[in-house]
Amino acid sequence: MLPVFLNQLGLVCALGSGKQEVARALFADTVSGVASHEGFADRPLHLGVVSSPLAAQDALPPSQHSRNNALLLTALAQIRPAVDAAIARFGPARVAVVLGTSTSGIGESEVAMASHLATGELPSRFHLHQQELGSPALALTQVLGLGGPAYVISTACSSSAKALASAARMLRAGTVDAVLTGGVDSLCRFTVAGFRALDSVSEERCNPMSAHRHGINIGEAAALFLMTREPGPVRLSGWGESSDAHHISAPEPGGKGAMAAIQEALRRAGVSAEQVDYVNLHGTATVQNDAMESRAVHALLGPGVKASSTKPLTGHTLGAAGALEAAFAYLTLVDNPEGRLPAHFWDGAVDASLPALSLVKPGEALGRPVQRVLSNSFAFGGSNAALVLERA
Repeated sequence: MLPVFLNQLGLVCALGSGKQEVARALFADTVSGVASHEGFADRPLHLGVVSSPLAAQDALPPSQHSRNNALLLTALAQIRPAVDAAIARFGPARVAVVLGTSTSGIGESEVAMASHLATGELPSRFHLHQQELGSPALALTQVLGLGGPAYVISTACSSSAKALASAARMLRAGTVDAVLTGGVDSLCRFTVAGFRALDSVSEERCNPMSAHRHGINIGEAAALFLMTREPGPVRLSGWGESSDAHHISAPEPGGKGAMAAIQEALRRAGVSAEQVDYVNLHGTATVQNDAMESRAVHALLGPGVKASSTKPLTGHTLGAAGALEAAFAYLTLVDNPEGRLPAHFWDGAVDASLPALSLVKPGEALGRPVQRVLSNSFAFGGSNAALVLERA
């Protein structure tokens, strides 16, 4: 089967903007990123807010202006020369866009509705198109003048992991020669309120795998890859997808769906569980997700594989989470001769009901380059995705 590679990476999240800034924070011995913020609920909450300057949206029509698209264009700007070169090399019709998202421009709609309640009119700058799920793909197509396939996948927290898998299938089928793929999601009151209604939001920094865990922090981010069949620094060697069909919000408690996705990703990559150096856990710090995932990882990869959740650093970025954590896998695989690993920041309170995992301590490293990373993404409705990324 034809290999596919992640040739370029642009990203922005609560840890910063760009590969170097984010990598410094990702591998630091101290926790950063998530912090207490007001304005998204009736009380301050710990959230993964992007504080970096965002790209201007002058190249987009007003109907496409949103914080979501500003985050996406910020990630694009970091890899724009390579993207332009790929378009010139392959032609606009041979470059596709496949993204994952869940909020799109809902934040802009919230502001517009508040204005309507106060004045009886919608703001002139508001357009319904801003909140369409397809808006991020349309924005990239318009800015870059592309003519290839362009679409968005929205399967909650597995969205952008599935987008990477979809992009790889398109390249292997020969439909296109390059794909801009990844994910983007922006914070808004709607999603915060939704998760709070499920009693799933922690008012403090989230505490994955702890006996004291009690919910997620929500965050925002954009991660964008240029994926081609041309050799690059990281190969997307495997992916697996499954569906629990168990419950609209709770995962199958035994981890059967998660295990099916991981097994398929390993099979497609042609590697054994013993060849995985590090697992980026979905690790939401909810009671049910952490229990299910720890069972799945322990059963398939054993208690010795290094693992961590990076959500205490960024918050759960929902539709962007799969791509953002694939970006963290990329940073772990590239320009990392000591094999530094993202730490698992928690209170250390072991939950005796969970199978033991080898959670990464701050400053921990393999002492050699990391060769292979497994990244898990598990969504509401039992939509599961797992990716295997390898140092090329």
